[in-house]
Amino acid sequence: MKLSKHQQIFTTNIARLIVFANTQDIELTFGEAFRTEYQQVEHVRQGRSKTMNSNHLRGLAVDFNPFLDGKLTYKREDVEVLGEYWELLDKSNRWGGNFTSFYDPCHFEMNI
Repeated sequence: MKLSKHQQIFTTNIARLIVFANTQDIELTFGEAFRTEYQQVEHVRQGRSKTMNSNHLRGLAVDFNPFLDGKLTYKREDVEVLGEYWELLDKSNRWGGNFTSFYDPCHFEMNI
């Protein structure tokens, strides 16, 4: 399958995730989506990312800022419902809250 087809599936699933978050009274704003190679180098240098093989470089990852009761939250218990839903949408979807090397609860990606 072409990258563009994966990106279309990813985009549709992101729309579903946003709608689902609203049903859970979790408000989302965008953090980051597509990154250039330069931006990724800076993230790695600053310790904000562990890899140069990020799905952000392929347009297959997005970071959200989740708000619960108007307050920004990164607590697992507040956002885990989003991660569970995300991973049910497609077998290739991964939630950063389940990463073993780096807890990243605001990260949603399609890993192809």
